[in-house]
Order: sequence, then structure tokens, then C-alpha cells
Amino acid sequence: MISGATRVAAVIGAPVKHSLSPALHNAAFAQLGVDWVYTAFEVAPGNAQQAVDAMRVLRLGGLSVTMPHKEGVAQAVDALDSAAAALRSVNTVVPQADGSLKGYSTDGAGFVASLAAAGVEVHGRTVCLLGAGAAARSISDALARAGVARVAVLNRTFATAHEAAELAGAAGHIATVADVRAADIVVNATSIGMGSDDLPCDPAALRSGQVVADIVYHPRDTALLRAARTAGATVVDGLGMLVHQAALQQQLWHGLAPDTQVMTAAAERELAARRQ
Repeated sequence: MISGATRVAAVIGAPVKHSLSPALHNAAFAQLGVDWVYTAFEVAPGNAQQAVDAMRVLRLGGLSVTMPHKEGVAQAVDALDSAAAALRSVNTVVPQADGSLKGYSTDGAGFVASLAAAGVEVHGRTVCLLGAGAAARSISDALARAGVARVAVLNRTFATAHEAAELAGAAGHIATVADVRAADIVVNATSIGMGSDDLPCDPAALRSGQVVADIVYHPRDTALLRAARTAGATVVDGLGMLVHQAALQQQLWHGLAPDTQVMTAAAERELAARRQ
């Protein structure tokens, strides 16, 4: 039951109607038994500052941020955690006790958590990261914080590959095609394969013994994951990153850890309903 005491959290983006976040977060609130509700607000590009101002006025309990507002929100909040500051990008806003707003980035940490949930340890491993966009940058930063031995970034544009690799510090490198086969873990951090059978790398470069992860979750079983499975690799699909970054958001907002299996089931139901 929604009452005058119910805390409200929301996602802002453009477009945002397709977001799975309301299904994920409302399932988690119900599982935890907290008096919260989550919705989505369409916020036009360029209006990040106004959205943050509205969060202050309306005293929202939390905010999720998706494209194209992550950089704008990073400039609009009062403080940033270390990952958000390094990335100059925010996907989570948390009200502080003094009334200020702090920005966080849970995307990369959510990806690392999704690997851990799948039984994949990243500490000391070598990673080839395909892509150098916003998702790749957050993953590069998080992998370095998790203690990987090497993050090799493969991207068509050298400058953006260099920026993503720099976020991994001493572990960061510019990749060649040979790094795909040599890596312990291969990560597709691009949108290639979303709604298509396109591949972000030559499937012949994949091998048995590797872990191949894809951040694309629609379709959940991408062409890359099918090729990796055929090659004998262990695969991790993209829904885990979405779920675990959302679970980290919940902990930041109200201090409780939701059941990620409940959140995954909610996302699967929503995706199944959209296919009908």
C-alpha cells in the first residue's frame, strides 16, 4: 500500500519507457518489506540539473540515472564517490543525512559482482575488454579495483581505448586481436549483439577454459555467448550486471541487501511479457 510515508525512488533517462529498473527495484522492495516504490521519469536531454533540483525539492529517496544524463548528474550533485569521480559519471544518487546529494557509479561494481555470483574470480586474472564506451570505462575501473592483473582494451579508436585503459591504472593496456585469445576473461562491453546476431570479435579467437561475458541482455543468449559455448568457454550473460548494479543501488539507498534471485526473476518475467 502506498501512503504519505512511502519513499519514492526513480530512474531518469531518455528514452526510459523500456527500462527494466522498475520491475527490478519494486520486486526488491517487496521482498525486503520496505515502504518504498520505484518509477521512471522521462527527462529530456540537457535537463540533468533540473532533475537533480527536483530530487531535492521532492525529497526522493533515491535516483537511478541512465543515458544521456550520467555526466550531467555528476556535475549537478554535491559530492562523488571514488568510482564516479574517476569516471565523471553517475548512475546512482543518494541523499545524505545533511541534506546533500552524493553520486555513485555502481555499474562496474555490479559487473564484477555478477561474475562473482557466477563463480568467476577476477583477482589476478587477465581480461580483454571489447569496447571503450561508458560501460567499458566503468568495467575497466571496477576490474582494477578488484585486483585484476591486466585489462587489455580492444577498440577501433585508439584514443578512447587509451582512456578506458587508463582507468585501470598500471593494469591497463591497449589490446591487439591476440589478447582476445590470450585472456582469461573476455568481456563484450559494447552494444553489438543487441537485437542481432552480430559478433564483437572473431569467434575463432575464443577458446576452451576462458570465461566470456556479455553485457547485452536482450537477447539474453547472444551470438557471442553461443559462439563461446561452442568453443568450450564458460559464459556469463548480461542480465547479471543489470541486477547486481541495481542491488548495490538498493543498499546505498536504505542499507539492506535485496535477494538478487528475486530481482532476476522479476526481470525475466518482464522480458517474457514483452516478447508476447
